[in-house]
Amino acid sequence: MKSVTTTLHFAMKDEDIFETKQTTTDVTATLRVADGALIVVDTIDGMSVQSEIGLRRALVERVKPVFIINNIDRALENKLDKEALYATLTRTIENINEIILTYNDKALGDLRVSPEKGTIAFGSGRHGWAFNLSHFAARYSKRFGVSEEKMMSKLWGDNFYNPATKQWTTESAVVDQKPLERGFNLFVLDPIINLFDAIVNLKKDLILTMLESLSVPLNAEENDLEGLALLKVVMRKFLPAADALLEIICTHLPSPPMAQSYRMELLYDGPHYDDCAVAVKNCDSGGPLMLYVAKMVPTSNNGRFYAFGRVFSGTVRAGQQVRILGPAYVPGKKEDLYVKKIRQTVLMLGENVFAIEDCPAGNIVGLVGVDPFLLKGGTITTSETAHNLKAIKLSIAPVAQIAVDVRNAKDLPKLVEGLKLLSKSDPCAMCYVEDSGEHIVAGAGELHLEDCLKDLEETHARIPISKGDPVVQFRETVLAESSRICLAKSANKHSRIFMKASPMCEDLAGAIEAGKVGANDDRKIRAKTLADDYGWEPTDARKIWCFGPDSAGANVLVDVTKGVQYLHEIQQSCVTGFQWATREGVLCSEKMRAVRFNILDAVLFSDAIHRGGGQVVPACRRAVYASFLSAEPALQEPVYLVEILCPDGVVDNVYGVLGRRRGTVLGANPRAGGSLLAIRANLPVAESFGFAADLRAATGGQALSQEVFDRWQVMPGDVLQPGSKLQELVLGVRGRKGLKLEMPKLDDFCDKL
Repeated sequence: MKSVTTTLHFAMKDEDIFETKQTTTDVTATLRVADGALIVVDTIDGMSVQSEIGLRRALVERVKPVFIINNIDRALENKLDKEALYATLTRTIENINEIILTYNDKALGDLRVSPEKGTIAFGSGRHGWAFNLSHFAARYSKRFGVSEEKMMSKLWGDNFYNPATKQWTTESAVVDQKPLERGFNLFVLDPIINLFDAIVNLKKDLILTMLESLSVPLNAEENDLEGLALLKVVMRKFLPAADALLEIICTHLPSPPMAQSYRMELLYDGPHYDDCAVAVKNCDSGGPLMLYVAKMVPTSNNGRFYAFGRVFSGTVRAGQQVRILGPAYVPGKKEDLYVKKIRQTVLMLGENVFAIEDCPAGNIVGLVGVDPFLLKGGTITTSETAHNLKAIKLSIAPVAQIAVDVRNAKDLPKLVEGLKLLSKSDPCAMCYVEDSGEHIVAGAGELHLEDCLKDLEETHARIPISKGDPVVQFRETVLAESSRICLAKSANKHSRIFMKASPMCEDLAGAIEAGKVGANDDRKIRAKTLADDYGWEPTDARKIWCFGPDSAGANVLVDVTKGVQYLHEIQQSCVTGFQWATREGVLCSEKMRAVRFNILDAVLFSDAIHRGGGQVVPACRRAVYASFLSAEPALQEPVYLVEILCPDGVVDNVYGVLGRRRGTVLGANPRAGGSLLAIRANLPVAESFGFAADLRAATGGQALSQEVFDRWQVMPGDVLQPGSKLQELVLGVRGRKGLKLEMPKLDDFCDKL
């Protein structure tokens, strides 16, 4: 949830290169302002579930990745054989490339990574050293009389060196009763292993000889060090991490103009030929200003924020009058639009902030004075015809929630203000008030909620708070088509709406939530996609009125009527009623998901005054509820993908914990030469509270788990069957929200002809 930005300068050979990079654990929210990503992968554990999610999100955003394989020192401390270590590294790189190959994007080209290409570094974050093959290639190229590029190719793969003949071969052989060593093992690992051995075993004479041959100078104070302290100093001078990482970043990640040339179509929500789109594509500092605000960063002034974002085109200046476009802005309308002046532009260097006069395209900047007009993010422009820059779809959903309250009633205004600040500062947190009057904080999981409450209590509200038990959000869905055509009449009985509901395929629901299909897509292109990929009738696909809730959810309202008079005049009223109904579902006021609602027919009064919004909106909402209840309603719960790393001896204990919490094991793969096992499983979010503590207790602290949101899953049972566990759950949610403790009935919403 915390982020730091800094500007780095790195000199490469004869030219200076300036690079600005964003380092943050809040990966998803900041991928939109990045052109490249440095992804950390563990040597022993390989690709963790968190690293895999980060890589997949980067590829979807067309953000080019490079990698560092971390904790090489762990393998050396465990006395892992050189060939076994090489095999482990090769397997990890193959897993990375398997994921990359699932995203075949012609705009990005071949993104497969390999050490000989220079796109992978190795190192130890704990000791502060790292290297890529170019470091060793530069050392050995003169010795072998070859170019650095050719030397790099020899230092990876099946390349074996024969010291007797001083020749390279691609096949291993036995010479003088010893097998030939691989180039990577002999010329890269051997110097590091020998240095480790000499320092750890206090071989002082050998240490001095090795340091002299490696050109690693030590001052008088450093010469007195021993053991681990000396090892850290020597390795940082021999293989400085900053040089290795900055070289891989500057060499293999694209410049802003290059990246924006292929990212523009993912960034810009309007036509790809207008002035703003062309300026973004060319990263034109002289074009109209297009700036995307990705995150709100708290300032030292309590309650105020820096708007942290990326300038995609134009130049932003202090005192400049700009148009601030919120996520709900529609070109040509004034909703969610503010015309204000930027008070100050700042450069953010870690904890330090420096005022600057202006910031051109391709750079990251902080703005002062725009935070009152944006909640979490938005677009800032100088063009009156500009469309929004697309908001990024979060890879995690706020599926867990907790009720908070003040301990002292006089602190309630501070709590309300603190919740507003928390919602603004955290891209994934949601804060709202239930009908029962409870203040709710929703987050991605138990750990995220703990961080949110800590920030709320210590930073934003600065008051002691009390909290309830964490609960999860659900989604309401249907499993079959409506068993009947549902009729809803307006209050004056002059208008009638006939509707049916049917389930939407999970693939389409996922595509809508991922932003691949949405309300802003070209109607013809969207219709073709729905017809070709999801089996929709082309006519129906072209007559989608809206998505919901919030015009972006995985529910659709479709007009399948024929020849209904005045229907177009009530379309906006029907959309409003549909958004209302899908935002507050009929079962327990949870959002609906994966439901298609078809308007089959409508009978409308000829006089427009009798078919206004006050009549049609409630009628459409009741029609949605009725058709939903007649279509085998069900409840969906959020499910985590869990990765558990543990020794073989405690696997049965891990399976026992998962079994008690309704977990489903997906598979188990050995790690670190078989000494550890990586178990992947699905775990309902409702069962995840206290899971980490339970797992530690059952395994004696030997198991480590990571969880990420995976999907929504239909809960077993019949929600309409009296006394069923699912119905009891629904009634419990209704009671918590202050609703009637009885199930809604179809007759309450479906009128008789």
